[in-house]
Amino acid sequence: MSALEPLRAFLIDWLLRAAYPLWSRNGVDPASGAFVEALDQNGSALAWARRARVHPRQAYAFAQARALGWQENVSGIVDRGMSYFIRHYRRTDGLFLTLAGADGSVLDRRALLYDQAFVLLGYAAAAVELDALESWESRALELRHLIAERLSSDDGGYRSEEGAIGYDSNPHMHLLEAYIAWAEIGQDTGWLEGVRSLADLALARFIRTDSGAVGEFYLPTWQPTPGLSGGSIEPGHQFEWAWLLLRCERWLRCPPHETALRLIAVGEQYGVHDGFVINALRDDLTVHDAGARLWPQCERLKAALLAATITGEQKFWTSAQAAASGIRLYLDTRVPGLWFDARSPNGALRGDAVPASTFYHLVSAIAALDRAAGARL
Repeated sequence: MSALEPLRAFLIDWLLRAAYPLWSRNGVDPASGAFVEALDQNGSALAWARRARVHPRQAYAFAQARALGWQENVSGIVDRGMSYFIRHYRRTDGLFLTLAGADGSVLDRRALLYDQAFVLLGYAAAAVELDALESWESRALELRHLIAERLSSDDGGYRSEEGAIGYDSNPHMHLLEAYIAWAEIGQDTGWLEGVRSLADLALARFIRTDSGAVGEFYLPTWQPTPGLSGGSIEPGHQFEWAWLLLRCERWLRCPPHETALRLIAVGEQYGVHDGFVINALRDDLTVHDAGARLWPQCERLKAALLAATITGEQKFWTSAQAAASGIRLYLDTRVPGLWFDARSPNGALRGDAVPASTFYHLVSAIAALDRAAGARL
């Protein structure tokens, strides 16, 4: 951890002095309180349509600010942002639509499991930040019921949207993340039951017995979908699933400790090239996409830190330092508080638009680094 301390100090300083001020000023619509989809490299808001997931993810990111040392009007930002989101994105049936224009007009009425999972996470963040557990848990329980009623299948999985055939592991992962958040703060025992059910599903269905890697897309029979989609392995998701499984193993009947560490090993051995987590592998673990977006670097940091804290093994501290060093490079922008979202295989950092959705990954990783530092004091 001593080697990580300068990186922790840099990242916290970047977050408090640059990122939070910039995104609270330019990443929030001053008239409505809505979160914008992206900024340009000058730090100005882009008038793009806004995905549903952006709003609760930004609420989550800002809800971590106070604990990290940013003492501005966090509650106001979270309250206005979530109020706008519920007003414009909640359908009459209680599920949340996936896309609206910058003016709030509906552009895509579909209700995606991925988005519903982030609504639950945003609700948990709002419950803590606004000190209103009862009201936000009531909303969360209503949505949880609707997800089970409209999107669940008889074999324990969830459809990515109504009418979808087959399964997508990524929305299940974020549903697990939301359930963990609620299991840590909520009063309803169903949150913990959901954690156990989703973790068991991952262990039984999504994590492949041959390679130990998490796949992305599956048929209704739980076989990988034919072609490239079923054969795709995302290194970032190996780290993200590992972090979640390690977080919830204290609640599980069969703790997935070794499975989670195997996921990290797959990510490190096959998914890290030239010090960066690449975007995608094939199912034989050879490289498919050698580009490297910013978010997988964040997930590598989180997984490595938690594994290091649990096991004490030096290799995980080394991986955490490498991940934090890599993240720092993406933040070297002309306007402080922005980032480059992608790295080309030739090493060039690029990205004219700065997507707000990545802020959730950055804040989560920096918060994990800060907690790890506190645990070592």
